[in-house]
Order: sequence, then structure tokens, then C-alpha cells
Amino acid sequence: MKVTRILNAKRPNQGKVAALREQARRLGQVRSEVWQRFGSVGGVGLSDRQIRDGWLKEGRAFPVSANAWKETLRDAKGDITASMEAAKVKARRCILRHAQDKAEQKHLFTALKRNDWTDDAYLRRIMRQHWHHGHNHTHNQIIVRSDNYTTFQLGGRAWIKIPGLVKGQRIAIPLDTTVAPTGTLRIILTDEDRIEVHYTIEVEAKQDSGERTIGVDKGYSEVLVDSDGEHHGQELGRILTEQSDKLKAKYQRRAKLRALANNTRNPRKREHIRRFNLGRNKLNRQMDKMHARIRDLVFQSVNKVVDKAAVIAAEDLTAPMAGKSFGKNVNRRLASWTKGVIAEALDRVSIRRGSAVVLINPAYTSQSDSRTGCLDGQRKGDRFYCSDGVVLQADQNAARNVLAILQARTERLRLGLLNQDSSCSPARVLSTESEVPKNQREQLCLGF
Repeated sequence: MKVTRILNAKRPNQGKVAALREQARRLGQVRSEVWQRFGSVGGVGLSDRQIRDGWLKEGRAFPVSANAWKETLRDAKGDITASMEAAKVKARRCILRHAQDKAEQKHLFTALKRNDWTDDAYLRRIMRQHWHHGHNHTHNQIIVRSDNYTTFQLGGRAWIKIPGLVKGQRIAIPLDTTVAPTGTLRIILTDEDRIEVHYTIEVEAKQDSGERTIGVDKGYSEVLVDSDGEHHGQELGRILTEQSDKLKAKYQRRAKLRALANNTRNPRKREHIRRFNLGRNKLNRQMDKMHARIRDLVFQSVNKVVDKAAVIAAEDLTAPMAGKSFGKNVNRRLASWTKGVIAEALDRVSIRRGSAVVLINPAYTSQSDSRTGCLDGQRKGDRFYCSDGVVLQADQNAARNVLAILQARTERLRLGLLNQDSSCSPARVLSTESEVPKNQREQLCLGF
């Protein structure tokens, strides 16, 4: 499998940073033109090579090296294709609901896959609903091909030399490691004059996961709770709460200073406040440390789950918490919650260690009794009160419900009671109980 490695420049020279920023700005203009001209129906069916050959035939010239704008074109076209493929996933779901005939479904799926959907009125309509014309907001990146840079060792660290704006001149960048990067590089310039070097490497997938099938529930006070009742990453809630409350107080004080700077008539005082009190360098460094700490905690927790599970039933972490409000402070803390990091960790660790993650629709998993599967209890905080007076741990109860849905659906697939469509495998079937009307929720038993 491929993973991304990130290297940082070691105290880069300000002149080099300025030169790289100017090059990234010019390449951002190329990226913007690609998105503007080919980020919608006009770019369907066109490859980056066809666009490149067309520009060369027209005699187009850009204020950067030829290799630089060609790689930027390739990268931007790849992003456009990725956004279109993401829209196709939603379009396939619409096709399944729209077409009941298997032959018609196959015809529409084939047209969608071959990019012939532009000639079909129905497919054009649903693709317009889910694929919107994109715009470029990236003006801080430089793509360098593997044969267009060199590496060397100097002063106990690795260096890279990449082309600059002046022909024949190269910019040497010291890295904070002795390991030289390989393959295509993505140079990213952050706001605080930091330079990041991203590259991908191949990592061998291992087969050292457990042998059981368990369910997990994501939480705020901890990373995951499994169906065995084990809590993983219990300090997550404390870290997020402390950081969120600290940022709230900091931003309130900064808002007062910003208002003072805007209202003062003394230009010297205004510039002094903005320079020494409203900067973001220190704040960004603190945020990076906090994010790294959370990622480390999340990946450690997911690895502990994979240690004992070959199949992990998890909630679909992309499902939004629509229509729910928990108060100003709780909403602020949940807004900083890292469910995207948890989803990424589940995906990467499971692939690397040979386990499988099954996504389950989280509808009603926190509202039903895991012993009976029926909606006859009530959750209050970390406790779930059953109708017969029994009190369960709420997250463990939800994890057991997730596992029960997977087991029930697997059994129905085995018995042939559940139709399997062409776009889903048994391990990726999602529950559809969220579509049950509210007046029937009392009679609903999850997974059965």
C-alpha cells in the first residue's frame, strides 16, 4: 500500500522561501485556469496529456518552467477526476432507487463508468446535482517530478535541489532528516514560512490482526468503545475540552486587541499590536502539536482494536449529526472533534494489518437496547436506561448494536433473503433503518 511521508525544511532561508512562494503563486494561476476550463462537463473525457498537447499546439506560454506547469496541470486534472468519481458514487445510489429493471441499471452504470453520461438526460441531471463546478484555492504548492530534482547529504542531513524560476538555477532546501525523499514531490509552503515536502512510498501490508468480529462506537470522551466494553483512548475528551476552552479564551482576548487596533488613531500603536499580539506563528505551532498528539492517540487506539479483530463493524463516520444541538459550549467542542482522523486511522490501519472495516449506518444505534434490538430505552450522557430498569454503558450498548446489525445482515445475505446490488459487496452494505417513519420507531428492532 502507498503512504505519504512528510518532511520539513530545517530553518529555510527567507530568500529561498520568497522565491518558492512566487513560483507557487504562478503555478496557482495555472491550476486555477485548469479548474475554470475543465472542472465541469467541458473536461469530461479529456486527459491531462490531451490538454497539454492542445496548449502546446496553441503556443501557450507560462512564466514558469515547462515541467512545472505540466506537472501542475496533471495534478489539477487528477483532482478534477477525483471529484467527479466521488459524485459518481452518489449517482449510483440514485440509479438504484430510480431504475428497477436490472438491464436498465446495467446500461446506466456502464454509461456512467465510461463517461458517456453526458449524452443521457437523466444521468446529466443527477450528475449536475452531485458534481458542482470546482474552483482553485491552492496557490502554495509546487509539484516536482522525480527526474527533475536531485538529493545530497550535507551537514548531517538530507538536501533537495529543485528548479527555480530562473532557467539553470536551482533552489537547495535542507531537510530535518537524513532520509532523502523519492518519487514525485509536493512542496507546500505554510503560512508561517514553513516548507513541507510530501512524497509517497510503498509499505508492505502485514497480516497480524486478530481473528474476531467486533463492533466499535466512536465517542467524544474516548476514541473508540468496542462491543467487549473496552475503552480505547480515554484521554481524548480531556484533550479536546482543554484545547477548545483554551482557544475560546485566547480568541476572546485577541478580539479585544483587534478591536483596539482598529479603533486607535495612533498608527504606530496599531502596527505594534498587529505585529506582536495578533500573529499566528506561535498559535499554529501549538495547533500542530495538538493535532499530532491527537493523531498519535487515535492511531494507537485503532491498533489496539485491530489487535483482536479481523472484522470491525463501525459507524459510517461520514454521516452528519443533522438537526442536533447540544448547547454553545458542547457544539464548539464537538466542532473540533476528530472523526475524520478516526475514519482515516480505521481505513489505513485495517489495510496495513489485514483486517476489514464494515461501515454501518448509525441510525438508532444509540437509542435501542442491545439486548433486544428494540427502541424502548433512553440515553442520558454515558448511561442507557432500559425499559426494564437495567442501566447499560451507552457507548458499549451502541457498539453492540452496530455488531448486531452486521451479524443480522450477514446472516440474511447467507440465506439469500437480502438482495445484493452490483455496487455493493456484502462487507459494505449499509443499514437503511434511518428511512423508517417516526411513527413506526417504537416497533422497530434494529437488524431484524
